[in-house]
Amino acid sequence: MKPFISGLFLGVIFLCTSVPRGDAMDIPDEYHIGGFATGCQAYTFRAFSALEAIEKTAEAGGRIIEFYPGQRFSPEKPDLQWDHHASAEMIAQVEEHLERFDVLAVNYGVLGIPRDEEEARKVFEFAKRLGLRGITTASVDSIDTIERLVEEYDVKVAYHNHPRRPGYDLWDPEFLKELLEGRDERIGACADTGHWIRSGLDPVESLRTLEGRIISLHLKDRADPDEHDVVLGTGMGKVGEILEELRRQKFSGHISVEYEHNWENSVPDVAQSIGFIRGYGVARGWGD
Repeated sequence: MKPFISGLFLGVIFLCTSVPRGDAMDIPDEYHIGGFATGCQAYTFRAFSALEAIEKTAEAGGRIIEFYPGQRFSPEKPDLQWDHHASAEMIAQVEEHLERFDVLAVNYGVLGIPRDEEEARKVFEFAKRLGLRGITTASVDSIDTIERLVEEYDVKVAYHNHPRRPGYDLWDPEFLKELLEGRDERIGACADTGHWIRSGLDPVESLRTLEGRIISLHLKDRADPDEHDVVLGTGMGKVGEILEELRRQKFSGHISVEYEHNWENSVPDVAQSIGFIRGYGVARGWGD
């Protein structure tokens, strides 16, 4: 019987180690809208607290939320900041609020991740504690530290692009593609389509450049590169083509509507934007 038992044991090990990495980070279908896990980047509601951002995401019809560091915690505790230094009590209150409004927290950022592993570890511990799928950063110089911690914590890290400016390289998807070459597959891109437009880039072509590395989107639309954000589908942002390209790439990440306009009363515009994603996806037969 010993050979049989040994073979069975080895077979179990093979099955366990053959499960594709990242499966545990897949976002359940119940948080999908029009075929995509869709919600808001809390920065959309920066005029409000983190707890209110959860409420407003739900009010706008969003199913997921990305937190960002430094947002005030709650109307009752405006002096407290919501970030990876939050107390256990604050985290418990956020988790309770997420459950109450049926919103899934998936990401944290954009923030700097230090090269010092001990300090960087605090960010990953926070993400793991909240059950987040990923972290968003622009810390190019920390990529070696990031890769080690991605492998240890099984948390994704996405590099976020801001608009083109002197001395800044992450605006260029070709630069990011080269940076990611040979790196862990859980390190990728958070594609801010509005910032690509502001940089004079075609967002669809930029997605194609980074195919296989898109972890998340900050989806935006603009009537003009130098003007404010507009409701998705009403500007020059090629939102429909972006959704088609994501579908072609079999994108399994999340879309965050990040609406940087009408800060005090943006819920109606955000709701229309989420409605565009839903309507487009339903029309294409991708989901409800």
